[in-house]
Amino acid sequence: MEVSNQENGGLISVKSLEPIFIQPEKKPYNGTHLLSNLDRAVVAMMKTIYIYNLDGKTSSEAACDVIKQALSKVLVYYYPLAGRLKSNSDGKLFVECIDTEGVPFVEAIANFSIVELGDITVPDTPKFEKFIYEVPGVENILEMPLMTVQVTRFKCGGFALGLTMNHCVADGKAGMEFVNSWAEIARGVPLTTPPVLDNSMFMSGKRSPLDKSPTEKFNIVDISDVSNLESQYQKENTVYKSFSFDQNKLAELKKKAMEEDEGLKYCSSFTVLAALVWRARNQTLKMEPHQKSRLLFTVDIRSKLNTPLPKGFFGNGIVTSECTCTASELSENPFSFAVKMVQNAIKKVNEDYVQSYNDFFENISITIPPPSLTGTLVITSWTRIAFNSADFGWGEASQFGSVEIPKEVCLFSPAGIKETEGVMLILGLPVSAMNTFQELMNKV
Repeated sequence: MEVSNQENGGLISVKSLEPIFIQPEKKPYNGTHLLSNLDRAVVAMMKTIYIYNLDGKTSSEAACDVIKQALSKVLVYYYPLAGRLKSNSDGKLFVECIDTEGVPFVEAIANFSIVELGDITVPDTPKFEKFIYEVPGVENILEMPLMTVQVTRFKCGGFALGLTMNHCVADGKAGMEFVNSWAEIARGVPLTTPPVLDNSMFMSGKRSPLDKSPTEKFNIVDISDVSNLESQYQKENTVYKSFSFDQNKLAELKKKAMEEDEGLKYCSSFTVLAALVWRARNQTLKMEPHQKSRLLFTVDIRSKLNTPLPKGFFGNGIVTSECTCTASELSENPFSFAVKMVQNAIKKVNEDYVQSYNDFFENISITIPPPSLTGTLVITSWTRIAFNSADFGWGEASQFGSVEIPKEVCLFSPAGIKETEGVMLILGLPVSAMNTFQELMNKV
């Protein structure tokens, strides 16, 4: 199989071999892995790429063999990834681990070097899709493997590790712990964080949603598109760009918010950036004053429960929280107004909130369509996940990137290797809206 396209005046191609299927080295379990209610809330594929410069330490062919053999060994611990997603009569999902095919593994060869690939921070889906393996002709997520692997060898001797992983099996933190465990086995060292596959604490609801009906409590409702937002994306191409905020810029945003509202004694980098992007995106999309605007984001609950999740918890340890107001409220109030809304949305995520959220998804079936994201900005933060940290024996990844980011999503990513280097936000907007958004970011 060969995938190619015209880039920079030359033919850039990736030639892929037929997939082989990697099974756990030994059969650790023969049954089913039940998914929790929190797992069922996020049925989507995560597609990521890691770039490794071998610098002559070994050949890319030998590296591919090491990675392949280590995958078979690490799947003994993370056996659900070798299973297949199934749905019961109630439309609830589980993972079947009995005599499944395993994880598809593809070797590929690129006719260009890593330098010619360029920066992979900002998604270029048509190009980056060459570095991941997706089963041809399969669109139903129930028919997709829970994980696929592709190792693409570059002309310069380095390689790209392309992964797809179903979010319903693990969130970003758990997924990266898997990759690090895989890398440790490749290096021949014991696992730093063995996985804990027990998710029984989220298997069934412990109480009914509190205070309000589920749709009101979690705002699981559609927003009317009174500003013709969808037509803007249809009329123009969507372009993706990244914007970096170092510690000085972040400090200025925090200072601005606290000076505007004396009640704000502390602001996190996440709250000020989320508020900034939410307001700027509304402005660039020219939302009508009475347009409802929603900010939706995930909150890691590992340390927010009365009994914290165990170290190495492999599953989804996240819930979503949101804040909603009209476009006019967002634009006419000071910056601190949006910051406080974000803060309050984070603060409400406690034990009761998580259990209510858990109970709500107890009754959700895969056959029920998710609510529309019209008028919604979704923020996913990866700033506390070291995606480039996996060392398979030849050093950490030199680059990391997401293959695609939906148009409603803004990704927060580390701006460098060290946390002190700040935060990078990456998002897509229609061309004219992006020009305005860039002007607003330049004024920050």
